[in-house]
This record gives sequence, structure tokens and C-alpha cells, in this order.
Amino acid sequence: MVNIFGIGDVLFTTPMLRNLRRHFPQARIDYLANRRVAPLLEAHELIERVYVYERDEFVAARKRSPQEFLRKIGDLRGELRAQRYSVLFDFSMNAMFSWMSLFLGVPHRIGFNYRHRSRWLTERMEIRGYEGRHVARYYLDLLERCGLTTEPDPLEVTIGAAGRDWAVDFLKRLGCDPAKPFLVVFPGGGSSWGASADLKRWGVEKYAKLIHKIVENYPAQIILMGDNAEQNLCSKSFPQHPLIYKSFGQTTLGQLCSVLSLSAGVICNDGGPLHMAVAAGAKTVSIFGPVDPQVYGPWPNGQHHEVVFSNIICRPCYRRFRMTDCEHMSCLRELSVNTVFEKVRAIL
Repeated sequence: MVNIFGIGDVLFTTPMLRNLRRHFPQARIDYLANRRVAPLLEAHELIERVYVYERDEFVAARKRSPQEFLRKIGDLRGELRAQRYSVLFDFSMNAMFSWMSLFLGVPHRIGFNYRHRSRWLTERMEIRGYEGRHVARYYLDLLERCGLTTEPDPLEVTIGAAGRDWAVDFLKRLGCDPAKPFLVVFPGGGSSWGASADLKRWGVEKYAKLIHKIVENYPAQIILMGDNAEQNLCSKSFPQHPLIYKSFGQTTLGQLCSVLSLSAGVICNDGGPLHMAVAAGAKTVSIFGPVDPQVYGPWPNGQHHEVVFSNIICRPCYRRFRMTDCEHMSCLRELSVNTVFEKVRAIL
């Protein structure tokens, strides 16, 4: 299986993995993903081997010399071809992978065809983008197109006893009492959007007011989390408080999932942390701006997952893998602290 996108996109394939295992209990399932997401897949109980493709490394090789670039492609192709796979699911929507799959000797090459980039696949579903139904449903629909029945299984990450033990020790080192309820809050997120990540983020100052309101009304501990780059985002906005703890860049993705699995709930923007929390079995409150939660929201949605968004006429403005130019971002700016707080109360 090939999926070179972010955390959410990869986790959306895990219901498909479970369905494949149900139909083919003896089959070997391997995965090709980017370096950031690979650790989540390496720990997954259904996946035997993970190959890493990091686009920036291939781009850098091409800039250094065409020969080095072709050598890297050849090495990856040779490694995959040696496994003699019988089926390849390609969700990269990338012309290079579609072309390379032609030379892997895989008889059945299946995936989505976006802008004619996947013309070398043997079974293609034409798409202009993910619209109208959840991305995880698109993946399951592709299996059904291949003649397999499917079940809407939940997102999955594998968290063992050792992972949970590590999480308990981590919470203690942080100063948080793991025996008492704690909420995890991600004021950042959206790193897969790069320089446009702010377009998916509710205001940090509103997160600070929300947290103040929570600790005023509930005896819940709060852990602010994110990657190293988000530490500066949060350093000035959140005051010191005996119930507020900060942890940025201190966990791997697998360790983070273990922490989320022990939490009383997770509050976050649209992005990878939301889908890790859902896969880890945590309750969630997620804040959506330009992106449609029916397509990219919690899967499956239900009573443990509260989604907050502004019901304004211009959203969702992220459609068909493109973001419309927007100067006002009212969909996020108009969301009040009280509106989000009421959703938090619903999961506590």
C-alpha cells in the first residue's frame, strides 16, 4: 500500500487494512509512507514492513544530479520488486509512483486517478478530489469496487501494555497525576499544510481563554502538546497554572498515541492530532475552519466526538485539494470561546 501523505490520510486507510485482513487472513501487508508517519505504521499489528519515501530527499537528490535521483528511484523500485507483490494499492495520486508501479511486476495495481496521474494502474477510480463523503469511505468504496464487502471499522493504532506504562511514567515526570482526569490540548497542528498551517488553526489567545474557563469549572489537568515548532506559538499566551502542563516535541507519534489513550479528552484543530486521538480511543473536540469535517473529520463520528465549525455560506473553501483565497478567515475567527466550551462540556 502506498500513501505518502500526512497522519490523517494514512490513518484513514486503517479501516481498509482491517477489511483486507478480514478477507485475506494470511496475506502479507506492507506499506510505503513518509518518514514522519512511518513509526505509527511500524507499530501497527496488521503491517509487516514499512518502506520510507521522503519527497524532499528525492527532490534534493534531483537537484544535486539526475544520476543520483535515478539511482534512488532505482533502489526503491528494486527493493519493492524483489518482494513480488500480487496487489498494490496506490493512493499517492502521483505520476511517478504510477509509472514506477508498471515496472514492479505487480499484476493488480489499484488506486485513484486524479488529473490523469495514475494512468498506469490496472484499476482506477476517477476522482476530482474527496467530496461528499469521508476519505475513509473512499478507500472502502475502492475495495467494494474490487468486489469485496466492507465494514466501517474505526481508525486504528496499536498501543500495547508497554506503551501505556510508558505514558503513565511520562505523565508523572511531567508532574501530571495519571490517576486524575486530564485533557490534552493541541493549539497548533496542521503541519502537513506547511506555511499555510495557520489557515487550520483557531486563535491561540482563544485557546488560552478556553483553558482558563475549563480549569475554572472543572478539576481537570491540562496538558498542552505539539511539536517543537509550536512551542513558541504557545509560550507567551498560556500563563503558569498548577493544573497546566506543557510538553512540546517530547514524544514520538507512537508515544503520543499512548498518552492520548489515557486522557479524558482531546481538544484540537483539524489535523493529525485529531485522528491520532480518535484512533487511540480518546474523546475529542475538534475545531474546523476551511475544511469539511464530513470529509476529513473524525471517523466514524459519534457521541464521543464533538466537531465545532462556523455555519457560514463560504465554507468549506478547501475543495478538490485546493484552498480558495481568503482574506478574512471568518470561519475560525467567528467561533467563540463559549461555543467551543459547550462542546468540551459535552465530552466531560
